[in-house]
Amino acid sequence: MSTVAFYDTKPYDRDYFQRADHADQLAWRFHEFRLNATTATSASGAQAVCVFVNDRVDRACLMTLAELGVRHIALRCAGFNNVDLVAARELDLAVTRVPAYSPHAVAEHTLALLLALNRKIHRAYNRVRELNFALNGLVGFDLHGKTVGVVGTGKIGRIAAGILRGFGMNVLAYDPFPSPDWARDAGVTYTDFSTLLAGSDVVTLHLPLTPQSHHLINAASIARMRPGAVLVNTSRGKLVDTAAVIEALKGGQLGGVALDVYEEEEGIFFEDHSGEVLQDDELSRLLTFPNVLITAHQAFLTREALSEIARVTVTNIQRRAVDETFLEGTAL
Repeated sequence: MSTVAFYDTKPYDRDYFQRADHADQLAWRFHEFRLNATTATSASGAQAVCVFVNDRVDRACLMTLAELGVRHIALRCAGFNNVDLVAARELDLAVTRVPAYSPHAVAEHTLALLLALNRKIHRAYNRVRELNFALNGLVGFDLHGKTVGVVGTGKIGRIAAGILRGFGMNVLAYDPFPSPDWARDAGVTYTDFSTLLAGSDVVTLHLPLTPQSHHLINAASIARMRPGAVLVNTSRGKLVDTAAVIEALKGGQLGGVALDVYEEEEGIFFEDHSGEVLQDDELSRLLTFPNVLITAHQAFLTREALSEIARVTVTNIQRRAVDETFLEGTAL
């Protein structure tokens, strides 16, 4: 029976992974702390480690894991920018991921953020709880007839575009690898990035973090957006330059921002800091704006997504355990 060291464990992780098919054929060691070069020695005796978005699997960490006999890095997420893939290959460590668990979960959360931000649902909820039923300051705008720019048209971006079309929005799209047949059938118009920014009332991000997409939303790109446009990001935090967003909010260039991810979320998101002073000045500043709505990387958090994440991850670990040459769509 293979042993799996499982990091950054939350109660829902234990629940869904232990209930996954064939999970009882693996020996699980659940750790609440994150995996990094310092904590990697805790994987001693394990053949695989299971990691999430904020585990830091760099070269130093991988070297320790390889020395301990770990042969498999099983990501329970789609993104893999926190893993040094070059070092993993050099050390002959297999790396697998869950490329598509529930794109509907993330796309639907995108719409939830946009609707809540636009119609001030979060502010209205707090008012009513305090018996304040006034409507001043709660004016939003109709999505119908507005233009939304969808940056990235993979599975999530396409589903988000379809939902937005259902609201009667005009959809512009940008992707380095466009899908013209899908766009034609979906009533979506591909354009270049600058045209999308200039022509959109709402811009929503649905693309992976790469060296090319790092800080794609920065001072220069924000300046090309329509004054008062709304930005939504449910993809990767580092797609957005937080300092530039703060300046644009202060100056009114951005009319609102909805984020499920944050570029320096490691050590903050997924944890309870309610009894502490938040040490991140930029996040603290963002939280002061009335036209900013932030959730803590929860777009994936549906029953369907958690079940699929557990199923695919367990399958990856089992197949790798019995077949050292295992390679399929989930392998990197």
